[in-house]
Amino acid sequence: MKKWFMRQYWRIQQSQTLISMGFWASTLTLLIWPYVSWRFEAESTMAGIKMTYWGLFGIGASVILIVLLIGRVYDATLGLWREHLTIVQERNPFTTYQLNAPFGILLAQTNAILRRMAPEDEEIQRHCDFIERWLVWNSEQEIWARTMSSLKNIIGEEDPFLFHLGSDSRDRLSAAADELQDY
Repeated sequence: MKKWFMRQYWRIQQSQTLISMGFWASTLTLLIWPYVSWRFEAESTMAGIKMTYWGLFGIGASVILIVLLIGRVYDATLGLWREHLTIVQERNPFTTYQLNAPFGILLAQTNAILRRMAPEDEEIQRHCDFIERWLVWNSEQEIWARTMSSLKNIIGEEDPFLFHLGSDSRDRLSAAADELQDY
């Protein structure tokens, strides 16, 4: 239910840009029109369209062009969105410390290969130990339980078997995934 509401909220946000542009154009057009309407003779026409409509359309198009010009300056000249994206990346746990389950499974496979390729190298073994601790910690997070729950629903078996986790961690993750399936 929460996911459904979040999707609706996201849709509202996405449509807000177009709706706002329409409101900007119509509001400013109607606010500006009383000051410039005297320049357009209501009875004269151009291409079969009354000059009043040409004036309203011109003001609306000008408002949209000005907003697009400001957006262009904001984007290309000032580049302020870059800093915004940096902050978004810094606040995203999946770019700093958290792993999603599919990437974690690939990382575990790579870690196992690395561990087997250099069993005598202490630094590599230490690194592999760190990766395993990181993977175990991530396996205890809700996102992994949700992924495992979804995979169980899709595949319909006890897979995926996460070889890099100990039996206790696998059991906890499986129990958390089963609990989510009950909802």
